[in-house]
Amino acid sequence: MKINEILKHSEKGFSFEFFPPKTEKGRVSLSNTVDLLKKYNPLYVSMTYGAGGGSQAQTKDAVSMLLDFKDLEVMPHLTCIGSCEKDIKQMLDGYKSQGIENVMALRGDPPMGQSNFNFSTKNYAHASDLVRTLKQYNHFCVGVAVYPEGHIESKSLDQDMDFTKKKVDAGADFAVTQMFFDNAYYYALLERMSKKAISLPVLPGILPLTDVEKVKQFAAICRTTIPSDITTKMEKFRHNPVEMEKIGVEYTIKQCRDLINNGVKKIHFFTLNKPEIITAIIDAIQ
Repeated sequence: MKINEILKHSEKGFSFEFFPPKTEKGRVSLSNTVDLLKKYNPLYVSMTYGAGGGSQAQTKDAVSMLLDFKDLEVMPHLTCIGSCEKDIKQMLDGYKSQGIENVMALRGDPPMGQSNFNFSTKNYAHASDLVRTLKQYNHFCVGVAVYPEGHIESKSLDQDMDFTKKKVDAGADFAVTQMFFDNAYYYALLERMSKKAISLPVLPGILPLTDVEKVKQFAAICRTTIPSDITTKMEKFRHNPVEMEKIGVEYTIKQCRDLINNGVKKIHFFTLNKPEIITAIIDAIQ
């Protein structure tokens, strides 16, 4: 079933994002993770895609693995980077033949170590180009990313919204936000989109705070603010990871409760393939 239809007919729910395993141990862990989380009857599950082609084969394998769970709606991520037009269409043909109806369309990050990577010379310079290709199939529901604090390459929030509008005009059906830790940014994003007459569903993307140093590394490369009060609290327990995780999870629970109290009934979790953390959060907010 197409995710835009699922979102339309579901009053509330959660979706889960996984990353492709690289080892047999990782495959077992992913299988166990999905098995533990499917009890929440997710709206859908998604599988990330390797930047620069780094894990494309693993992603396809992991998607097939998710399809073995017959009661899950599976959405693979697809990026423009690392693939030519022929490769992209071959992959989409394969997904269509597997019965997959939903794809997350992303531009992707430049390959590692290529700071002067020129997107304009590629078949797909922007995610909107990939969205157009997907819609030509007349088969896929297309998800896109949106950025509560603006994409790190955008010169302003207005420019960022212009790029968002291009993805929507190209045919995007719903959106998932990049991680954020201050809900004010999410609410402000929705307001900016409303002013541009963009009305597609926007799921808040929640990354549980468990390791402050790792999250700070993520945040530094994608323009995401971590409130100073929570970083201060967590940094006090650098040498006590169990307590650090406890404080971070409590913060994430508080963040999710605020979203729910403000009418947000559908939440997307970046699981990091750690089901115990997600279970603790969902059990606390249901």
